[in-house]
Amino acid sequence: MTVARIDAAERRDAFAVRTVTTADLRDALRQGWADFLTHRGDLLFVGIIYPVVGFAAAAVALQDSLAPLFFPLAAGVGLMGPAVAGGFYELARRREQGLESDWSHFLDVVRRPSFDAFLAVAGLLFVLFFAWLAVAAGLYVALMGMAPPASLAAFLTRLFTTPEGWALIVLGNLAGFAFSAAVLTVSVVAMPMLIDKHVDARTAIHTSRMAVMANKGAMLRWGLAVGALLVAGSIPFFVGLAVVLPVLGYATWHLYTRLVAR
Repeated sequence: MTVARIDAAERRDAFAVRTVTTADLRDALRQGWADFLTHRGDLLFVGIIYPVVGFAAAAVALQDSLAPLFFPLAAGVGLMGPAVAGGFYELARRREQGLESDWSHFLDVVRRPSFDAFLAVAGLLFVLFFAWLAVAAGLYVALMGMAPPASLAAFLTRLFTTPEGWALIVLGNLAGFAFSAAVLTVSVVAMPMLIDKHVDARTAIHTSRMAVMANKGAMLRWGLAVGALLVAGSIPFFVGLAVVLPVLGYATWHLYTRLVAR
């Protein structure tokens, strides 16, 4: 597909951003839930792919020698969420414009003029995901040693009953928070914007960063809410993500429309 040049009106460093309140966050989540209910059959079918992948990764990690990677993999699921939700942003865009928006349009995201830029940002999130796994593995080796645990039970016992285990929990969570903040800053506006507008990746990321900087408190609350929902959706065995991911995808779209002057 031939991609036209970006219009001069959309060739800029960043779009104007607005401030949002806690009420806006609640409204975005309510709208996301309402959108999910409207398309729940179609989206459950599409959304089930994500928990299946997460469950497969967890099954591999739960082997005794890879047990230390289970939590980083489970926590890292959320780092790729904004990229996986691209189809939901497209459905939300179509519904907002009064266009047909059933499951058959989920992959229409590939026809958007900024899809190449969307893939570029998704690639950045992919790099952050693997960087998070590398940091988590590095922390484990630094605190617990090179030897793999004898069993899952032995790993959990050492994790929760030794000083090095608690140090791993604290430092691992701090590192996870830092990576989550980076992903939120990069993606909360950039990913839906690249579905909505014909812009480049740099403009979308810069606008996303500006929106987060202008709404630090609200974005912190949003990130905590997203994290809590992802944790809830991951228990048990990631099956709840078939609901949580579509809801968050829609809700992120509605938050984007409040954050960016369109």
